[in-house]
Amino acid sequence: MKRVAILGGGPAGAFAAERLAAGGVKTVVFDEKLAWEKPCGGGLTYKAYSRYPFLIENDTPKKFVTLTQLAAPGAGVAKMALRKPLVVYSRFDLNRMLLARAERAGAQIEQARVLGMTPTGRGWRLSTHHGDVEADFCVVATGARNPLRDVGTRLTAADTMLALGYYVQADQEHIDIQFLPQLEGYIWVFPRCGHLSVGICGKGEPAHQLRARLEAYMRERGISWKDAIFYSHLLPSLARTGWRNNRVAGHGWIAVGDAGGLVDPITGEGLYYAMRSGDLASQVVLSGRHSAETMAVAYRAMLTRDFAADLEFGASLARRVFLGRFLLDSVPNRMVQIMRRSPRFCELMQDLFAGTQPYLDLKRRLLSNLHGTLLETAMNFLLSRVVPSET
Repeated sequence: MKRVAILGGGPAGAFAAERLAAGGVKTVVFDEKLAWEKPCGGGLTYKAYSRYPFLIENDTPKKFVTLTQLAAPGAGVAKMALRKPLVVYSRFDLNRMLLARAERAGAQIEQARVLGMTPTGRGWRLSTHHGDVEADFCVVATGARNPLRDVGTRLTAADTMLALGYYVQADQEHIDIQFLPQLEGYIWVFPRCGHLSVGICGKGEPAHQLRARLEAYMRERGISWKDAIFYSHLLPSLARTGWRNNRVAGHGWIAVGDAGGLVDPITGEGLYYAMRSGDLASQVVLSGRHSAETMAVAYRAMLTRDFAADLEFGASLARRVFLGRFLLDSVPNRMVQIMRRSPRFCELMQDLFAGTQPYLDLKRRLLSNLHGTLLETAMNFLLSRVVPSET
């Protein structure tokens, strides 16, 4: 393969570019911004930095967060010291670092937006404001708001959530997660270097309602948004049918990260899946064993084995986790209450925060702990009601 074009320079595209260029493939990245901020927290889990150690072994400013607080209305607050800390970057700094790594590996970086793709007999003709470019293969990393309608995931309203928030000039050492009544989502406060990322993500509510919920929380907490920068962003949050029908690859192209809908449907976490999908895409291209047709099949199979089947199952849990009820109260309230009293439940939450507890294995883990205390047995029963059979 002579030339691969990466359409988008976010974490997924930049990491795919680094892997491909390091593997000897002529690689060019097209992105009109090159590095930008997002309202999302920017936290990297243990699963991410244990697989890719360079994410902590670098000089880019970052925070290691070892304490998180979860709160729900009427349930108070549960504090949890994280054995495996979250690593929190400014998304601008993280993105810039990943692009610099791609460039050092030999990728060509072009500050340009791809406006259209036309198939040719041997690949693609890409249209930009600076003219047309030929490529043999394309990695689509254009994000959730993908303007190229014939490639990448097809997002419906049921397959998206909205994230919005403020960058506040303040500091704290812990993460806050706040569940809200009748919201399939949550509020977060993430400490970053020099500021806080204070935001909300939610499904099924318009932006103005989410913003009102967030500002009410900030007012109650004494967090001022005066002069703070406001951001909003669309996130994939595929329903289970969305996962089954997800368009992640086709003849001559592969979609990675948000452009492939590859985001955790419960937490909204996408950084690990962006980088992992970029890595898997590069492995398919570099293997040399596949034609343009069979690359798509191989990539889908790799995604399914690696994490997509788990996220599809997670999609069947999301609504129950946020909106379900148990013992005359909401599931988030009961979870926070049990966290304060059940060491076994805290162990489970530790692993969920670290990214090492698969959704597909929740049922087995819960059933294997039914011999615990009465409270822990209630916890198992609660989640057994929330978590359906893997079949």
